[in-house]
Amino acid sequence: MLALIKSLFRNLAIYGLGDVATSIISLLLLPVYTRYLTPSDYGVIAMLLTVEASGKIIFRWGVDTAFMRLYYDCADQKARQRLASTLFIFLLVLNGSLLLVSLPLAGRLSQLLFDSPDHGLLISLVLLNTFVVGFYFIPFQVLRIAEQPKQFIALVFARSASTLVLRLLLVIWADMGVMGVVLADVVVTAVFTVILSRWFAPLIRPVFSPAVLRDALGFGLPRIPHSLAHQVMGMADRYFLNAYATLRDVGLYSIGASFGLSLKLFLSAFEYAWTPFFLSVMKEPDAKRIYSTVSTYVLALLVLLTAGLCAIASDVVRLTTTEEFFPAARVTPWIALGAFCQGLYLVGSIGLVITKQTTRYPIATGLAAGASLIANAWLIPRHGMMGAAWANTIAYATLAATTVGFSMRAYPIRYEWLRLLRIGIAGILAYAAAEWFISRSGSPLIGLILRGSVTVGVYGVVLIATGFFVPRELRVLQDALKRASKGRRMPPPEPDADQVEMAGEIVPTGRISAEEERGSLEPRHGR
Repeated sequence: MLALIKSLFRNLAIYGLGDVATSIISLLLLPVYTRYLTPSDYGVIAMLLTVEASGKIIFRWGVDTAFMRLYYDCADQKARQRLASTLFIFLLVLNGSLLLVSLPLAGRLSQLLFDSPDHGLLISLVLLNTFVVGFYFIPFQVLRIAEQPKQFIALVFARSASTLVLRLLLVIWADMGVMGVVLADVVVTAVFTVILSRWFAPLIRPVFSPAVLRDALGFGLPRIPHSLAHQVMGMADRYFLNAYATLRDVGLYSIGASFGLSLKLFLSAFEYAWTPFFLSVMKEPDAKRIYSTVSTYVLALLVLLTAGLCAIASDVVRLTTTEEFFPAARVTPWIALGAFCQGLYLVGSIGLVITKQTTRYPIATGLAAGASLIANAWLIPRHGMMGAAWANTIAYATLAATTVGFSMRAYPIRYEWLRLLRIGIAGILAYAAAEWFISRSGSPLIGLILRGSVTVGVYGVVLIATGFFVPRELRVLQDALKRASKGRRMPPPEPDADQVEMAGEIVPTGRISAEEERGSLEPRHGR
């Protein structure tokens, strides 16, 4: 058991480092971009992003998620080739036809979005780039399936870094403006398509199976309304806030939300590691017990991160912005709670994937999107940006509750509810201690250090005092502390029955989502 948990968290750390490194580079380049791109340029980029986001949903048809799940049903290499080739040919023919129809209409779409046909070429390039990137899930998921996170992250980071460098050259040196941003994506996509052919080659053959395609579409098509509902949940607060409040409120809310959404760096890395993990274990005789125990560990870390972020929110905003943006810190904890609920959704909805009951996803996200619209319409006119923050939390709490309920009915798991209760109590007390006992009148840097330290310390003490850790886990923690303090490797503890029982290699897995966002049009910052 512990070997499996270590494997999961090792992969999570590797995926997380890749995300954090890319985000830091993008953030450092933000002042550079703003000197060479005008607010109008950013407006054009924002509208192009809507085209890209819609194109990604349509061009994938949900088969990117189906590929990973169906891969585990393949008995041999021929079956895997049949799966990959069928999806590749389907996307090539259908999306290729859609692209040929869409390109002549780019000028009209430009007129609709910008009141001018002048950006038709930009829209055409975005559509072309999105079409090609739509095939990337196959090689990237193969890497995840083979449990090669280092190679995966190396490719993702190389793609992101090369895109950033080329954008700098085209935007600054060549003075190409928005065209430089778009053209950089297209060039990098062309180069990486050649590089990724190494992973395409073993799988793509001139074979096509209607039965495989039916299974893939049956699994994946429900994800399309699911994805659209997610777009509503993610953007409704901005539209309502702009309609019922002021642009200043929208700006403050966006800044505060961007800090709260930093928790998604962990969730993105977790999703990369989690999906291969739970699919690789699903055929084990004690899979449900493994899921229960691992979920406890994951939620323990997620609660600590959420409590810590809520505690230091005001210090971070004061440290990184000017005084007029300080009120933005009020929404950060609520946005972080919404991200926490999204983490609950990722952890607790695995039964729908395992049992292939993905038709429940659009129902859950539809209910959550409806809750988002109602909450925003009711709360924002009365409470402004705080109403938007509360509505965000309500929407994602609805999503978590609904999907976990569906999942438990489809694939019941006996979670460690008493230990989960202790985690929740520890998180609340840790946040309360940092909030109540540390003054906010001093330096934000000192406050950040003190509140972060108090949160971690109180959280750990409460978990130990309430008996959260079992003796076996305490011994592992003690050994880790000894290794850290002595600077040398201690002999590993004797394996318990779980480790002996679960010894051996973990069956591989895969799925893609966020690596394609690393090359998106927008210079990476905030939400």
